[in-house]
Amino acid sequence: MKTMRTAGELAEYLGAKFSGDPEIGVSGIASPENAKADDLIYVDAPRFAEKAARSRARCVVVQPGMEIKGKTLLEVKDAKLAFAKAAGWLAARTKVPAEIHATACVAKSARLAPDVSVGPFSVIEESAEIGAGTILGAYCYIGKGAGIGADCRLHPRVTIYEGVRIGDRTEVHAGSILGAPGFGYVFGEGRYWKFPQTGGLEIGDDVEIGANTTVDRGSLEVTRLGEGVKVDNLVQIAHNVQVGEHTVIASQTGISGSSVVGKRVMVGGQVGIADHCEIEDGAILGAQAGIPTGKKIRSGQTVWGTPARPLERFKEQYAWFGRLPELANRLRQLERRISGERD
Repeated sequence: MKTMRTAGELAEYLGAKFSGDPEIGVSGIASPENAKADDLIYVDAPRFAEKAARSRARCVVVQPGMEIKGKTLLEVKDAKLAFAKAAGWLAARTKVPAEIHATACVAKSARLAPDVSVGPFSVIEESAEIGAGTILGAYCYIGKGAGIGADCRLHPRVTIYEGVRIGDRTEVHAGSILGAPGFGYVFGEGRYWKFPQTGGLEIGDDVEIGANTTVDRGSLEVTRLGEGVKVDNLVQIAHNVQVGEHTVIASQTGISGSSVVGKRVMVGGQVGIADHCEIEDGAILGAQAGIPTGKKIRSGQTVWGTPARPLERFKEQYAWFGRLPELANRLRQLERRISGERD
């Protein structure tokens, strides 16, 4: 659902330096090529200014000092960030009726705020709690004693196991499973024995979890995702893992048991983190990086490759790797020359 605002209102919301017509209506966001007159666009580099000038959009978010003739400009320190904030402000969430669908199954001891929405064929077990304004899509399952905060959004077929705790304003996309038992076994007497998986799972406020992602409960402790964590689709987070505030984790990453990921860490796609690793605050793990068991990645360090190593080291080694065929040929020539001299 779009909300019509004026450029002046938008400038005030963003704390932007304003130039142009404050009464221009703004109701949506778009790229410069596809924008309509009442769409907002952004330019974060001078090389895109000409493209914005040709756009039908009348209002543009720009970096400091930029000029685009014929446009109303909102000048901010970080145009891309401001554009993202404006998008959330303009595109209000679609209103969902606060009702429990006739096909939903809600236990008598479950406690639901009056304005909760529960979709078709969803199940809410005994003693579960759901906060005000939360929306459950079709076929969701909320286990016994689970707690979901206010203004959360669970898309269709999300499964929340027994006792899981979720903070406010958290969004979980379709098919994700939170709180399943972890993958823990002990080998003995000729077979594998299941190690207890009786711990909990706690998810903070303002977290977003992508589609078909799984986050396991702790074995004897608690798995935790801190405030503002963003997790992509198809991610596996194992038992007892701790993820710090405002960390982002890209698709197909796997984090093994008892690893600790700090605050504001950036994890690229298909990263593999083995068990009992420590990723300190602000580290960056490049795509497909492999972190061996027990390894520590220092605060602010950028690593790449398998096993992961500092980026500059990785680039140096990779350059030599690309030259291996040439070096092997030179080595063979030297061997033949030395062999001929001996003969």
